[in-house]
Amino acid sequence: MLLRLAAITLIFLCTSVAWMILGGTIAWRTDENSGRLRGSVTSLWGAPHAQKAPFAETQMFSTPPDSSDIRATVDLEYRQKGLLWFSTYRVGFEGDYEFRNPDPKSESFRVVLPLPATQAVYDNLQFLVDGQPATGTTQKDRVFVTVNAPPGQVVKVRAAYRSQGMESWRYQFGSDVTAVRNFHLQLTTDFKDIDFPDNTLAPSEKRETPGGWQLDWRYQNLLSGYEVALAMPEKIQPGPLAAQISYFAPVSLLFFFFLLFVITTRREIDLHPMNYFFLAGAFFAFHLLLAYLVDHVNLYVAFAASAVVSVALVVSYLRIVVGPQFAVREAGLIQVVYLVLFSYAFFFRGFTGLAITIGSILTLFVVMQMTARIRWSEKFQRSFRTALPAGPS
Repeated sequence: MLLRLAAITLIFLCTSVAWMILGGTIAWRTDENSGRLRGSVTSLWGAPHAQKAPFAETQMFSTPPDSSDIRATVDLEYRQKGLLWFSTYRVGFEGDYEFRNPDPKSESFRVVLPLPATQAVYDNLQFLVDGQPATGTTQKDRVFVTVNAPPGQVVKVRAAYRSQGMESWRYQFGSDVTAVRNFHLQLTTDFKDIDFPDNTLAPSEKRETPGGWQLDWRYQNLLSGYEVALAMPEKIQPGPLAAQISYFAPVSLLFFFFLLFVITTRREIDLHPMNYFFLAGAFFAFHLLLAYLVDHVNLYVAFAASAVVSVALVVSYLRIVVGPQFAVREAGLIQVVYLVLFSYAFFFRGFTGLAITIGSILTLFVVMQMTARIRWSEKFQRSFRTALPAGPS
């Protein structure tokens, strides 16, 4: 038994090394291509949007709007490239702004709207000045309209467009600490999983809608260096997930070998180390197939197909070695729990460790109850005597 344990341990260690190499390969493939893939999605779809507040400028002064009433609608659309998903979105932007001429005489000035991203397209870009259509002039990364304002009078400007971006949407009041007056921003999403990045302003009001959220920021007189921002929810990333499951695989195999060894010892079933070697290979087949299948099919389909193949390898093999009842009821069930379900726990971010911990404790309890009456000293002594060479007759 001691020699068998040593051989099984060696098989376990060699398979663990193979899993570390596989996990490293997946991580390398993901990291190596992430920048290129992100650039490809950006060029086809658009970059993250950071819409800055418009301002009025003349040769003498530059002033922020007296009031801002903004509406933005964000519709999430995911895009997959290689082993990565990217959180892309469509955005509809519409802002009503008021600018006051501070001079005691009529003034002609430009209302400048900075564009939120240079790597983006802007459809149906519109300007209205006091309710009348106006033609905007593009200059590098901004668009402006020229307006005439009597002394002390207010000019109302509406700017609107539709565009596409990815990862996050932001609204910035200015470059540094900025004074904001009579501000209202209403942001509507078609997704529930909202998140606000660090160092940003939380919404003043939040109302759940059938498809997402309606978020409102209202300020009468604000002085802040923060901005309004919303981070798009991320999908489970196939590449990093497959790498994490591969790195964790030795734990699954350890549980499988341990329970298999306990059951076969308790029932006096003879499994040779070579049998354990082929079982380890069937476990490795799950992660190898998953690593290269997620490139081509849906992650859940790849996971299910890999699980079916691996379990079929183990059950069909042990059906011949031991018998169909043991192959299905003991080995197959153990593999489903400790390979398939433990690996599936990685789909639930934040609960993976807890799920595996609970499973481990339950396993310990069951095994302790199963083996409480076994006299291990007798088992090992009998195995040691059997392994000794026979003396001279």
